[in-house]
Amino acid sequence: MTEGMASESDTNANFCELSSLKRGDLLEVSRTLFTHYGIYLGEEKVAHLMPDILPLFTEDKKLIRDVVTNQRLILGVISRNASIRVDSVQDFAYGACILVNHMDSVCKKPALPNEEVARRAEKLVGSTEYSLLWNNCEHFVTYCRYGTAVSTQTDKFCEAVKTVIRDQRSVFVTAALGLVGIFCLGFGPSTTLPTVLIPFFLWMAG
Repeated sequence: MTEGMASESDTNANFCELSSLKRGDLLEVSRTLFTHYGIYLGEEKVAHLMPDILPLFTEDKKLIRDVVTNQRLILGVISRNASIRVDSVQDFAYGACILVNHMDSVCKKPALPNEEVARRAEKLVGSTEYSLLWNNCEHFVTYCRYGTAVSTQTDKFCEAVKTVIRDQRSVFVTAALGLVGIFCLGFGPSTTLPTVLIPFFLWMAG
């Protein structure tokens, strides 16, 4: 089932769409450079794994509970600081359209009963380590809904990296950039070693 949610300014549309959501549904929205996922808990609340830099600088729960802006999110990714938090559907959507249970059609494993999905999500609420590749919001929702933590976004990224490594032209490009760096910054260990080692490892990996 695919449901679209209108912008935050259209509260009537939001309310109508919310009425069709069921506890345990998997929600996904497009946010910044990636897709963000959450588990609907009922009563217009969503559990989602959200990177956030702010808890590293303050313990003020009111500030932390405010909707996580894109800036806070990106800095949270870099610092690998995150939590599984419960927010309103509107804050989770951040003005984007919502897809509901869209992953059911592509996931190889069947979805667990909705109530079990929601309970799994609720048990995990709290601080957690964050990894862009190994523990992101998609890993959280796939564990809750399908019993196995996987991420198609991670798989696609790894395949892209493999493609770059297999393309031997990347070796020559890296070597050329390294030589430019030596020419601009001077000859030394900080410029010479990467120029030699990175192309070597790319060549061996290919």
